[in-house]
Amino acid sequence: MAIFIGKFHWGLLFLGLLVLTSGSHFNKTFKLEEVVSENFAALDGYSHAVSPNGKSYSLSIENPLSIFPSGDNSPSCEGDLKGIGSLNTTCQLNTSLHLEKDLFISGRGNLEILSNVSVICPIAGCLVHINISGDFKLGQYTSIVAGTIVIDAQNVSLEDSSSLNTNALGGAPPAQTSGTPHGIDGAGGGHGGRGASCTKGEGKDEGDNWGGDVYAWSTLSKPWEYGSRGGTTSIEKNLGGGGGGRIMIIASSILDVNGTISAEGGHVGIEGGGGSGGSIIIHSPKLKGIGSVSASGGTGWAGGGAGRIAIDCYSKQKSVKIMVHGGNSIGCLENAGAAGTMFDSVLQSLTVSNGNRSTLTETLLLEFPTYPLWSNVFIESHARVAVPLYWSRVQVRGQISLSEEATLGFGLEDYPFSEFELMAEELLMSDSTVKVYGALRMSVKMLLMWNSKLEIDGGADAMVGTSLLEASNLMVLKERSVICSNANLGVHGQGRLNLSGIGDTIKGQRLFLSLFYVIHVGSGSMLQAPLDEESESDLAPKLQCESDTCPEELIYPPEDCSVNASLSFTLQICRVEDIIVDGLVKGSILHVHRARTVVVNPTGSITASELGCKGGVGKGQVLSSGAGGGGGHGGKGGAGYFNNNLSKGGKEYGNVDLPCELGSGSGGGNSSSEGKTAGGGIIVMGSKEHPLWKLDIFGSVRADGESLEQVTECQTAELVGGSGGGSGGTLLLFLQTLTLANNSLLSTAGGSGGHVGGGGGGGGRVHFHWSSIPTGDEYVPIANINGTIFTRGGNGSDNGQAGSDGSISGKECPNGLFGLFCVECPVGTYKDVDGSDAALCLPCSPKELPYRAEHIYVRGGVTQSSCPYKCISEKYRMPHCYTPLEELIYTFGGPWLFGLLLSGLLVLLALVLSVARMKFVGNDDHSVPTTPHESQIQHSFPFFQSIDEVREINRAEESQSHVHRMYFMGPNKFGEPWHLPHSPPDQITQIVYEDAFNRFVDEINCFAAYQWWEGAVYSILSVLVYPFAWSWQQWRRRKKVQRLRKFVRSEYDHACLRSCRSRALYEGLKIQHLSEEYGVWTKHFIGCDLLI
Repeated sequence: MAIFIGKFHWGLLFLGLLVLTSGSHFNKTFKLEEVVSENFAALDGYSHAVSPNGKSYSLSIENPLSIFPSGDNSPSCEGDLKGIGSLNTTCQLNTSLHLEKDLFISGRGNLEILSNVSVICPIAGCLVHINISGDFKLGQYTSIVAGTIVIDAQNVSLEDSSSLNTNALGGAPPAQTSGTPHGIDGAGGGHGGRGASCTKGEGKDEGDNWGGDVYAWSTLSKPWEYGSRGGTTSIEKNLGGGGGGRIMIIASSILDVNGTISAEGGHVGIEGGGGSGGSIIIHSPKLKGIGSVSASGGTGWAGGGAGRIAIDCYSKQKSVKIMVHGGNSIGCLENAGAAGTMFDSVLQSLTVSNGNRSTLTETLLLEFPTYPLWSNVFIESHARVAVPLYWSRVQVRGQISLSEEATLGFGLEDYPFSEFELMAEELLMSDSTVKVYGALRMSVKMLLMWNSKLEIDGGADAMVGTSLLEASNLMVLKERSVICSNANLGVHGQGRLNLSGIGDTIKGQRLFLSLFYVIHVGSGSMLQAPLDEESESDLAPKLQCESDTCPEELIYPPEDCSVNASLSFTLQICRVEDIIVDGLVKGSILHVHRARTVVVNPTGSITASELGCKGGVGKGQVLSSGAGGGGGHGGKGGAGYFNNNLSKGGKEYGNVDLPCELGSGSGGGNSSSEGKTAGGGIIVMGSKEHPLWKLDIFGSVRADGESLEQVTECQTAELVGGSGGGSGGTLLLFLQTLTLANNSLLSTAGGSGGHVGGGGGGGGRVHFHWSSIPTGDEYVPIANINGTIFTRGGNGSDNGQAGSDGSISGKECPNGLFGLFCVECPVGTYKDVDGSDAALCLPCSPKELPYRAEHIYVRGGVTQSSCPYKCISEKYRMPHCYTPLEELIYTFGGPWLFGLLLSGLLVLLALVLSVARMKFVGNDDHSVPTTPHESQIQHSFPFFQSIDEVREINRAEESQSHVHRMYFMGPNKFGEPWHLPHSPPDQITQIVYEDAFNRFVDEINCFAAYQWWEGAVYSILSVLVYPFAWSWQQWRRRKKVQRLRKFVRSEYDHACLRSCRSRALYEGLKIQHLSEEYGVWTKHFIGCDLLI
């Protein structure tokens, strides 16, 4: 007999034993564990080696092939194995072998087991170990059957319909384990997953009982334990299925699986439970094929749990099916055995899959490594995984994925006091459930839920009742996904929280949402706190119903947004940029703090209706034989009336200017809780220090009191008085801007009284606390109101009275603004004090408004009694809206004084003009025309020529040089003065420069025009003293002719003439006139040297 070390593949050393005694090489078995411990305990460090018992060793070998035994010591292929060839070249087995002992085969060549050949050792725990340097091939319809199978080769190939089979041939499981169930219930065996049990305990289901328990949970990456036998239903005989065996395959290059590698538990009928699956280890760079690898549990009266598989392959085709599902249960079809584990050593990922077999039995995970961390955990296909420890941390580098009705549970249902941590990059849930008994601290980057549930049972221990869920990048719930806690729940993130649609819900007794960039509550989805169910546990919110003072945290909430059960909030949304509500947000005391915008779309609603006090400060009076009075709050509750008994309604209470009280409830004629109604809750948006920037409501925001419509009866079926309606709650809004669109609603209405005779609840309170109200030129409207604001009292039933209306209030508006929404005072009014009452907008003084003026709009309203105005027409001038004449009149002291001054002035002016006319006209009548020489000498003294004087001109002298006469056009009035046309006549085009002529025309037309004041004086004189007006006009005409003559004679350089001499002597142009009224013309002459 010889002991040797097998060859080295992929850093792993495996041990082989070879019995060399001729004719008796199967007579004695050596345990591999003993060989390793005795011969290699002192060796250290080259590579990691795994022995079949799961122990690790470090060996340093330079040349692994050098330690193989020589071929002379190996069993004979032809003689011992009845094959063809040699184990050092190629050995082909063509004859089946039926073994009674362990088989060890070693060689340097190839080994092929031909088609329809079997190697069978039907003894539990029997070992078949094949260790060769070449390739190992298992032909079609070929099988190796044993309790343990170890194959180590260069390439391993399993062809179609071939198998490595250790089903139900496992040896004894580890000591001090409970894999095999006790009793005669026919429960399944346990290993990687628990065995199922079809026995129900009192008040329990099959899932509360199980068969064999799990073991070997600390060696998931290198499992090497047998499966366990299933339970029996007979005292005399063990009829349970055997446990699965062990299989280890090491292929240095390729493992091609087209057949079956199986270590399943034994399958039995109704007489016993199925055995649990065994262990399979596969190590190869590449795994391919279309075959299967299975360590599943066996079928029985109750199914066996699955075993464990470890895969160490860098390349793995998905076409190779790997199965670790529990066995089917004949006695309880819905409760198969629990799934086992499949560990990928390369990816460091764990998969627990039950092959779509429904089960109530769990797979336990009792330890998660901290170094190295697993990359991924996949729980699939109806698998149920439990972490039943008091405290545990589940941490992976990648994702935790649950799919296909998988379940992951933390803690024990009967002891919900545990605390758990779950840390991963992603938590992905699809049609699956996570159940936590205790508290959960979750930290992931992404949480995606599709038709899934995350349920947290906080028990009754307030010390561990708070769970914190953090998804830093994204949290999405779709297809009726639910996160629910019966304790305090905090949900944090830095990205987006999206409740996509119908049925998507996050709810808890207290719910805190914080730090998200956007929260979107989709249509049909819901945020809720507290839960609908009443709870007497310490974790249920306790409302301060008997206090009429405002909790300080509602006005000055803490800045850290942490979960604090001592605060009065039941639902708080804190430090979230944008909140978009298309669904329902529901809470007793609902607070939105440090948010930027809240948008409630048409299908959305934020409500605290019917979530206030059942009782409270304003509780309606209840008589045993009468109807209940309505609860009071912002308005008094209506009195109830039944059976000639009057029950008073609740009182009015709270602060109108800064309300923050819960609505009060009422009761009915019976004292049971069924007849009680609740008031409305509290909704607070923003705070004094951090108001909400924008609130856009297209749907509804409500805190209404409860109405009880059904008829109330006592135990004797007698009709009793109806309950009073609950009073409305409080809407406290710290805002900068508000939009209340068409068909939208803000409501704190009281509830209606119940039948018969119940009083209506009083209305609640609504308060708008505006922040940074812009004024003056910076004013912009802070509210756009087209919807409805309701604070009415509820109706009474029958003879019951209606409740009084509640209050609507707003922060005091600054100067110029008034009302709830601080709008500008109407035009023609002013407001110079703080306040919101419309009566503070006082009418402007009519004494300060001219009779031709009207008040004008001022942005931000008028803040002083002197209201601005404008004239009703542009023809009037500010500030007194006078015409120019009136302005002149009043400038000189008014009509009487101005008339007196004007009369004196006109008289004086008339005298002056008369003297001037006599002087100038007399001079003109006796004037004698001067010669051209005299004209040049006296050009500074212009004169007028009458028409007679014009006729006496020496025609002979003029005929030699005269070319053309141009007449001024126009009537020579102040509004229409004389002017020359710009285009020169044909007669002078040859003697003038056209451009210069046009400039000459512009200049002379300018001199011919009258000044505005000349026309104004003429108009005034025409009205008052017409003769003076005529004299004024004649005088100004003469002055105009003189000015024209002076301009042509001495000022104009005659640049329009072509003749140089004419330009030099100023003789080319002359101004003559017939009279000031009838005609003035220019005459053009020919010079001595040029025709111009």
